[in-house]
Parts: sequence; C-alpha cells; structure tokens
Amino acid sequence: MLWRVRTTLPDRPGALATLASECGAAGVNILGLQVFPGIESVTDELVLEVPEGWTVDDIAGLVERSGAQAVVSHPCTEAALVDQPARYVAAARAVLGQPARFPEVVAQLFDAEAELLASGDPHDSMEMTVGDVSVLVHRRAPFTASEHARGTALADLVSDVLACSRSGMSVPEPGRRLGAGATPQFVASSHGVSAMVDGTTVGRAVLAEMVSPGCRHLHLEVDPAWRRRGIGSRLLLEAARAAAGLGDDELVLVTDADNQAVLPMVLGSGLRGRIRMSGDRLTVRVPLRDLEGARR
Repeated sequence: MLWRVRTTLPDRPGALATLASECGAAGVNILGLQVFPGIESVTDELVLEVPEGWTVDDIAGLVERSGAQAVVSHPCTEAALVDQPARYVAAARAVLGQPARFPEVVAQLFDAEAELLASGDPHDSMEMTVGDVSVLVHRRAPFTASEHARGTALADLVSDVLACSRSGMSVPEPGRRLGAGATPQFVASSHGVSAMVDGTTVGRAVLAEMVSPGCRHLHLEVDPAWRRRGIGSRLLLEAARAAAGLGDDELVLVTDADNQAVLPMVLGSGLRGRIRMSGDRLTVRVPLRDLEGARR
C-alpha cells in the first residue's frame, strides 16, 4: 500500500539516513523523495510502500522515531511517483493551453484539498494572484516556501498569457459593435442588468438572495451564441454597481468547477475577485469596496 508522507526533519547531517534506517527496519520501502530546503529545518515529502493494514498512527510513529516533526500522511496511488519536474511542465502546458483552468490545475498540482477545511481542523492555505483575481488552495500539510514560489511563478505565467489575449475578453466599451453589426445595450433594473441586442436578451445578471448581511448571490448567464465577446464581464461590472447602489458589500457567484469562462470574465471586468473551488463547485467573491478601481 502506498502513502504520501510530508514531514519536517532537522537540518543536520544524517537526519535523512536515520529516517531511511527506521523505514528499513520496519519493512517500509521509500519509493519517492522530494526535498524542500529551509533555514533551520528541511521539509521532506516521501512516497512510502508500507505493510498491509498500516494506519496513520503507524506511519506517524515510524517517522517521529527518526526525529521528524509535523507529520502529515494520506494514502495515494502510483500517480504520486510521477517525476515532479514533469508534473510542473505538464501544469504549465495546461494553463498555457487554457489559462482559465488555472484554479483546477494548481489544486491538482499541489495536492490541495478540494474544500476549505472545517474550522479547528489544522490546515494551510496558499494564495496566488492572476491579474486582480485571487485564487486560494488549501490542504492539511503546510505549503513550503518553494511551493509558494512555484505557485507565484505559475500565476505570473497565466497573467502574462491572459494579458496577451486581453482583447478577446475585454469589457465592451460604449458603442463597440459586436459581431454582425450588433451593438449590445445594457439595461439596468432595480435588481440586475440585461444585455439586449435588437430587442433580444442575450445575457442577464440578476441580484438574488442575500447570503449574509451585505453579501448577495449573483446569477449570471450569457446566451452561448454571444459568449467570448466581453458581455459577461460587462454584466458583472454593471451588476456590481447595482449591488453597491443597494448598499451591498460583496457579490457571490457560484458555478461549475469546470467553467472555463469565469477567470477571463472577472479579469475582463476590471474588478477584484477571490476564487475558491469546493468539490464540483467554483465560488467567486467580488468585494464591492474595490468598485471604484474598475474601468468605466
């Protein structure tokens, strides 16, 4: 049975050899090792093949006998043995091909938990920024300085790619004509805004129920034939202005985790946002205090 184990060892000669000796004596085979250096200690991630029936406590006892601390372990598959540089190259290729998949890709890359863990359950979070959009991933094992640097580098890569293609997802300026000579009109109501083309609704943003005081759900949709033209970004921006006018402090948009339009839409609106994945759902929170910084 395979387990992925992350632990902190004192940064002194022979520390890893002591761990290897303890594993050998217990009949545990070290199949993979990744080292994250630090100043006073070193974080090691190991893939161990352990005897059948071993538990989390058995593994913690084994590793702690070698002088290790902060042990976090969980069962894994042979996929954990994939070469780490190859994983990062594959992740870079994935985000270059589809930058909007960035939240999904980094969650898989860093073995992050799908959901924010319950209050009181020890965990760590890593925040990465793409443009003005914040992406958070969470897991029980602490993120190392090396992983923070790698996450930042990937986020910068996505920012550069999206900046090069910004024209394809920008907010339509007033009077800009989209496709077939049509100019969308954005019509506001008391609780939302609609995108109209020649009298036909092609998109709609509806300010829905309150999630909590000052925080409101937003339902946003764009006709498939009119997507990738900046309409969603403009709807989000106009809905944010309407919500601010009602005295709201934050908008929350919930969609499918594989929705590739969300990241470009938020970036194109000029608004700041915070994206979090939870299972098969993706949640975007837009604070309205930053509304003045959005393009007009």
